[in-house]
Amino acid sequence: MGPRRLLLVGEGNFSFAAALSETLEPSTTCLIATCLQRPADLARNPLALENLQRLRERGTEVRFGVDCTRLADAFELQDREFDRIYFNFPHCGRKAGVAKNRDLLAKFFQSCADVLADAGEVHVALCKGQGGTPADKPRREWHNSWQVVAMAALGGLILSDVHPFSCETVPGYKCTGYRSQDKTFHLKGALNHIFTRSLRFECFQSRIFRVRLGDQWFSFPEPEALAGKLNRGFLEAPSCHPVKIINEKLIAALGKAFPLERLKCSFPLLSQGGNSVLTSWNSDFLSAAFWINLLEDNSNAEPLTDGTTQDIEEFLMSFSGLSLPSGPERDDKEEAHEGIYGQAKVCLRPSLLIHVQAIIQAVDFLLGSLYILSGPVFRKCLILPFTMPAFHETLLILGFNPNLKDSCLQSLLDHLKHILDNLLTQPLVEGSKLNSSVEFVLQPNGKDYTISVKPHNFDLDGAKDLIIGSVTTSSADIIHKDQCFVSVSVNLDLLAMLVWGISDWRMLWTFDNRFLKHFAPGKIEPFKNYSLYPPCYMHDISFWLDEKKGLDELEFHTMVREVSQDTVISIQFLSCFQHPKTQQVSLCYRLIYQTCDKALTQQQVASMQSRLRREIQRRLHVIPR
Repeated sequence: MGPRRLLLVGEGNFSFAAALSETLEPSTTCLIATCLQRPADLARNPLALENLQRLRERGTEVRFGVDCTRLADAFELQDREFDRIYFNFPHCGRKAGVAKNRDLLAKFFQSCADVLADAGEVHVALCKGQGGTPADKPRREWHNSWQVVAMAALGGLILSDVHPFSCETVPGYKCTGYRSQDKTFHLKGALNHIFTRSLRFECFQSRIFRVRLGDQWFSFPEPEALAGKLNRGFLEAPSCHPVKIINEKLIAALGKAFPLERLKCSFPLLSQGGNSVLTSWNSDFLSAAFWINLLEDNSNAEPLTDGTTQDIEEFLMSFSGLSLPSGPERDDKEEAHEGIYGQAKVCLRPSLLIHVQAIIQAVDFLLGSLYILSGPVFRKCLILPFTMPAFHETLLILGFNPNLKDSCLQSLLDHLKHILDNLLTQPLVEGSKLNSSVEFVLQPNGKDYTISVKPHNFDLDGAKDLIIGSVTTSSADIIHKDQCFVSVSVNLDLLAMLVWGISDWRMLWTFDNRFLKHFAPGKIEPFKNYSLYPPCYMHDISFWLDEKKGLDELEFHTMVREVSQDTVISIQFLSCFQHPKTQQVSLCYRLIYQTCDKALTQQQVASMQSRLRREIQRRLHVIPR
């Protein structure tokens, strides 16, 4: 492994370069200091000449005439991988306004993308208030700031850390250049912003899945609204994902109170013909399910190697007795085969609760044992902060004798509350706890409950509590005169967010390897986001409704999720207008775009908004205004 390579740009009197070089070990670090001026421009600056001499004595490379907005031109291809790039207090000079300085930053960040190592950092020091982030105290209005995070996004960079800039850390550094003169400027409140590369949006195109039923192969595209969320294996054995860690902790604690039976969860595809499991109490799930078409795949069964196709040979498990039990009249294998294959559509499992009836009707089901099934589920939903189209669910099923119903139910609820309270009050740092409380809220039917949490580790935007699961003690289609059952569903994603203080559910699905580095099976520490203060972009959209069709709100939100690649975090209804002559109705909505793990630019948002206008007209039969 070679020495770390550091690049300093925009050096004025080279005092920062000289001070930094004396803190580095030449054998492990290669420092290159650059400036835009020519040597002759510095001939009358005694401090610059003194610092240049110090740099030469230490063997530091110095380059003149280097334009920080065209860094690739200054270095050969083999010399362009820098581990760290510094730009202290950039400025266009004289009385340049915020617009010109924003443009300088934008071009600098785009230039950095050409010479920065994959895991490299870009350090930009700015005076108080210039950056325009919440870290600035006081914070300037967005339009009057340099919008440093938005400018960095143009180079594919995200803000990963920010801290006060202190000259004491580099003794001898003298900041000059006030209005292009050899004058110092105020550094009180100055901040150092540290940027890193983010993943590209192009990496997350929908994949094609191939599935095998018996000797026949089928294929289907991943729904756009779920791009990157199918077959991730977060709950599988090698995973160190937080949903796996929290699930294992939950199950281990339950195992101390009940005999456990863990069930294997199949790939989440359900046949349209599997109505035997779609009971009256879970039929609402199906209205929000993602329906897909299976297409016959006549290609050979060899795995494809283009990186966008995944083979799922275990797909037949989705049609096993656990998931979709065949009716008694379908004993003939060929007839059953025809019945399954003849369906044009299948859906992605919207909840593990659809498996309850199949589990308790299994011949080896034992009263008193706690059956556990864990897996991903998918359902269409409105775009809200803590509502997600994909999450991981754990299903608990306990059967008992009717005369023990009250005591068994209370025992399960007491143990579950104790376990959840312990998980949610684990100390993250010495002397502090999350102090979230769990409550079972009885529903109007007097039998079922929701599992509610009042979290205190992040803002819920006015929400008083968060529903992380449900307890079901009644079902019209599950009738056993000599047995009673209780089913508990827990949203593992929400539980993990509460335990680690992860404020954005989308972070759980990131492909960025930096996310998983925060988690270890035996350790819980507060999650530290590596993408700070991502900018918000606001766009309004209005359209005329079709008088006969109206607007399907759920489909509208799902389409926005698809087109924006999950970057829209809020859809606000603004107004409804009816034309006085034609009586035609127009609706207006405000969309807020913001990412949690990637760089997002205004240009990308504008492109998404333009595509959204086309898609709503084509698929929702409305007319954009």
